[in-house]
Amino acid sequence: MLKLSPALLALLAGAMLSLMILLNSQLAANSSPVLASWIAHGIGATFAGFILLVCHLRRKRTRPTPKPVPKWAYLGGIPGAFTVILAAATVNSPLGLSGSVAFMLVGQTLFGMLSDVFGLMGSKRRKLSSQDLVVVCCILSGSMLIIFTPS
Repeated sequence: MLKLSPALLALLAGAMLSLMILLNSQLAANSSPVLASWIAHGIGATFAGFILLVCHLRRKRTRPTPKPVPKWAYLGGIPGAFTVILAAATVNSPLGLSGSVAFMLVGQTLFGMLSDVFGLMGSKRRKLSSQDLVVVCCILSGSMLIIFTPS
């Protein structure tokens, strides 16, 4: 899987994210967003554990020495839980799946740019260009078209 292009993997991840949001929102509509998050993360942890086990069994016995992990890097599940809860709530609103995903894309892009500018949590620092602002405007405009165009 690592031999696939990063762009293809990112597209696949985006599709999986939309599928996850759709399934979790259906679960939340019949229970609650918090319960849907618990169930999704429990099943996700179980499946990730299975994948980890399979990868461990297939791996050669010689392993490189792991790099030290910053303590804050273990907190990724917290925004993940909020993402599942908030997405489940917004998909079940008038925004629907496409509107929710569109606004999430805007939020991801803006946070990514802030991370680039300030080098947040160890990311590489990068100056914003005028092209970056054009990209945000295009994504925001597309999001508005998705949400406010009559069907």
